[in-house]
Amino acid sequence: MKKIAICQSNYIPWKGYFDLINSVDEFILYDDMQFTKADWRNRNRIKTPKGLQWFTIPVYRNKLSQKINETKVSDKKWAIKHWKQIKQNYSKAKYFIKYKDIFEELYLTCDEEYLSQINYKFMTAINEILEIKTKIRFSSEFELVGDQTEKLINICKQCNAHIYISGPAAKNYFDEQLANKENIQVKWMNYENYKEYEQLYPPFEHGVTILDLILNTDATEFMKSFT
Repeated sequence: MKKIAICQSNYIPWKGYFDLINSVDEFILYDDMQFTKADWRNRNRIKTPKGLQWFTIPVYRNKLSQKINETKVSDKKWAIKHWKQIKQNYSKAKYFIKYKDIFEELYLTCDEEYLSQINYKFMTAINEILEIKTKIRFSSEFELVGDQTEKLINICKQCNAHIYISGPAAKNYFDEQLANKENIQVKWMNYENYKEYEQLYPPFEHGVTILDLILNTDATEFMKSFT
């Protein structure tokens, strides 16, 4: 049976996000949703000798109801700054040399105007590194009707999917009974008990960008969907 997941796009998200992608046949970027400030859409965290550090893509916030796919970059120099941060903090990582050219080109050629397209560019590049073959689509391809749960169920139906896999945070609002009425089985990702890996700058932290995992170790050995 066909499995899908639906999730807002994030800037180089953590390993759990890519485990979710790798667990389904199609992954829908839900970028018709409202852009939320101080969230994962345009920022993430890396490890540094001084502790966790945010690095953020600066964006214009023109209106409260602004959608993720309407959000534009406000400083075109963000990519150069981020690549400098990564080089500074990960040049001694075990796999930095292996992936240096890939990420350097990604950053230094990233001239997309819209945040959603930037996130998509980095996500697809990381999927290639991890050899994730899942088909990626955008929510703008679908007819979105109804309340929060109904919109998600309608995407499932338009994809001819019978299994919907979601992160556990959605339990707070998703009406599982409504999905069952439409013969859509709901499964929840379990993000607990990830194995620790050899990470620079202790103490260990799971909640960082997947770049940390890729640059430090053989990434798929520490991800759940590959075991």
